[in-house]
Amino acid sequence: MNELFMRYDTWIKEFMESWKELDWERTLKTLDKNVRYYENPIDAPCASFEDVTNLWNVVADNQKDINYKYEIVVYDEKTCIINWQMTRTLTSNNVKQEIDGIFQISLNKEGLCTFFKQWRFSR
Repeated sequence: MNELFMRYDTWIKEFMESWKELDWERTLKTLDKNVRYYENPIDAPCASFEDVTNLWNVVADNQKDINYKYEIVVYDEKTCIINWQMTRTLTSNNVKQEIDGIFQISLNKEGLCTFFKQWRFSR
């Protein structure tokens, strides 16, 4: 595997593993403080890092039993596309949820995400 692939793979492993462990503060450490973060692809990006933090700081309270897998689909120096699948249980109603999604990310030289956009489908 080449160095560029390894950079993206290292990032996605840390992002997904910290999510699985419900460690939202660790998840936020994978993001640059000036990240353009799109929670939903048709909405404007979060206005600030505080908005991103507000999205993540409820994760430990609203989900559990997370399992995931991912595949880096395509990448170059500027962008990486990742297909990911997840199962989780929503704590509010104990319903198991399946998700299939796509992340589009860009990383800076420090390996932090500067652009994040996701598409996801749940059942």
